[in-house]
Amino acid sequence: MRPLAAVFAAALALAAAASQAEEGTYKGVGIAMHGEAKYKTGFTHFDYVNPDAPKGGTIKLGAPRTFDSLNPFIIRGVPAAGVGAIYDTLMEASRDEPFSEYGLVAESIEVPQDRSWVAFTLRPEARFHDGSPMTVEDVIFSFDILTKKGAPFYRAYYASVAKVEKTGPRTVKFSFKPGDNRELPLILGQLPVLSKAYWEKREFDKTTLEPPLGSGPYKIDSVDPGRSITYRRVENYWAQNMPTARGTNNFDVIRYDYFRDETVLREALKAGDLDFRAENQAKAWAVDYDIPEVKDGLLILKKFPEHRGEGMQAFVFNTRKPMFKDRRVREALGYALDFEWTNKNLFYGQYVRTKSYFANSELASSGLPTGEELQILEKFRGKVPEEVLTKEFTLPVYDGSGDIRPGLRKAFALLKDAGWTIKNGVLIDPNTGRQLEFEFLLVQPEFERIVLPFVQNLQKLGVKVNVRLVDPAQYQNRINDFDFDIIVGGWGESLSPGNEQREFWTSAAADEKGSRNTIGVKDPVVDQLVSMIIAAPSRESLVARTRALDRVLLWHYFVVPNWHIPYDRFIYWDKFGMPAATPVQGEDFTSWWIDKRKEAALEAKKPKTRRN
Repeated sequence: MRPLAAVFAAALALAAAASQAEEGTYKGVGIAMHGEAKYKTGFTHFDYVNPDAPKGGTIKLGAPRTFDSLNPFIIRGVPAAGVGAIYDTLMEASRDEPFSEYGLVAESIEVPQDRSWVAFTLRPEARFHDGSPMTVEDVIFSFDILTKKGAPFYRAYYASVAKVEKTGPRTVKFSFKPGDNRELPLILGQLPVLSKAYWEKREFDKTTLEPPLGSGPYKIDSVDPGRSITYRRVENYWAQNMPTARGTNNFDVIRYDYFRDETVLREALKAGDLDFRAENQAKAWAVDYDIPEVKDGLLILKKFPEHRGEGMQAFVFNTRKPMFKDRRVREALGYALDFEWTNKNLFYGQYVRTKSYFANSELASSGLPTGEELQILEKFRGKVPEEVLTKEFTLPVYDGSGDIRPGLRKAFALLKDAGWTIKNGVLIDPNTGRQLEFEFLLVQPEFERIVLPFVQNLQKLGVKVNVRLVDPAQYQNRINDFDFDIIVGGWGESLSPGNEQREFWTSAAADEKGSRNTIGVKDPVVDQLVSMIIAAPSRESLVARTRALDRVLLWHYFVVPNWHIPYDRFIYWDKFGMPAATPVQGEDFTSWWIDKRKEAALEAKKPKTRRN
């Protein structure tokens, strides 16, 4: 462990190095996507953590269903919850900026003005859990193995890297292919550093239940396959006094227990067998925690505001299927979702309708395009739906009574225009003469009650829908193979979208099994817009280009948008301490700690109220 004074000395040395960097380049401890990074050389910790948070204690968390792998980097298998905590990355992102990163394994980052390459200088004290140093060779190996044998995500994410080379004893340089890609230095900062010596002896693209060699703040302590996994804090974690790590990872032991479904998991939480949960179901938040422990203030329900952007959750059409290739058909089927009734009767009025792929952020399109966004879209006139330039995108709004006849009339008109006919109450395919029929594939039992009203409304259009619930392994395999008609899917979006958009929307990703382009989008305009986002020279330009992409995706009706809330719902036993400030991207549970005074008081009261 390096003394804190040594950390400050290294920071001062980096400041001197920055001034000596070759002309036209930047060298420092942090980098922002656009503009300047908030934290400067010599910072000691992020503002949203308690740098003096006490360490210790055990927390119990829950996870649904099962797991069968400890390798989170491949598409095979279902990785264990929390396994990412055993790895360190080159840089660490802050949660109180749109997109900035600061050195973790890397003590400095260097980029030229045009960001055509990036170089990272590694900290000499960086270590794997077995005590071996983290080297440039490990970084190069990590990049190569992830792009060759890792999930398709990595190939798309790092597609613009032309060359990786060792340029000094502790320095690795990534050179980029021609073209503007200002985000690439930052996303390479997210690269997990894997041990070359460890993985060269093993098959990286196979699932494994052997605890891998890591480098992060936690290591795997025990595994009960499919049932539980326990992590133990690394006592002499090499980075525990680094500015990016101080005040975080405060629990000594983190245990995840697996439960058959979310309902059983919630019962375990209420019984005191679990300590914390981020609640994702409106009904459960509204009615499932009406118990004495909540009323007595022992079990706390609290909303934490966040402004990180909600992305898009939706009913996702697989446009590779013939019945979903026509935009008019996809738009028509969307009229069958009665959000107002669903929100009132199933969600207790907690949600708002999602109307953007970048909801709850300045990146979301609205109204009519103006300024730079309009200029961008004008270039594609005739290649995008005309409404992109002439109409505000809206979704059906009903009165909450369950009567959606006005919407169904519009849907019938669209289907008729697309050539479909109704015979004896059945919607007939003009090409095959068969009824429009498809499968709604689910993995979460909780979604059945949400999907069924939508299915019933589709039946009013003469559509036959089969709802099928499958186990996680089968579901993941079918999603990887694009073997589905409709699913509940989603794309989480940051405040600084970039290279990950390739895997979400581009033509190349549509044919790569396991990619996040579940829709099957193949559109040259979308491909160009994604490239423009990646090359955005400023924050203002990024916002305009992202809004343009958002608008084009929306008007293609690739999905039936669902809903979101602009806050996190946490439920936890009153044993935790937490920083006073909540960062813009939402509450950071890794910066919480166990308050021993609260824990003792809780344990004194629990025997009288605990539900067994």
